Amino acid sequence: MQEPSIFTKIIRGEIPAYKIYEDDRVVAFLDGHPVNEGHTLVVPKKQVDHIWDMDDEDFVYLWQTAKKIGNHIREISGAPRVGIIVEGFGVPHAHIHLIPIYHSNDLKKQQDRTKAPDNEELAIVATRLLM
Repeated sequence: MQEPSIFTKIIRGEIPAYKIYEDDRVVAFLDGHPVNEGHTLVVPKKQVDHIWDMDDEDFVYLWQTAKKIGNHIREISGAPRVGIIVEGFGVPHAHIHLIPIYHSNDLKKQQDRTKAPDNEELAIVATRLLM
């Protein structure tokens, strides 16, 4: 049995998060250290370390949900694009980063993890993006 990830703890309600979408299989919440405003993580509720190890049904559902949320973020944010990153190093729980982008260099920005999350700003953004 693997140790519960921080995402599993968020899913269980043990750690707060600014959720914008949730159903019985997937949850989406704002990244506490966003690259750009609206940076969202789309996470399957079933903890699997590598996205490629997900069963096919859950994998397809995760991407379908990410598409729906990405289109919503694009519409609400006004960003010309919503970029996607799947790298899997930070948390041993498959997830997709959806990042509103205004220029191709936006996806090359580093997240600033040196300061605490701006909870006031995150709450405002979550209210705007809530589905």
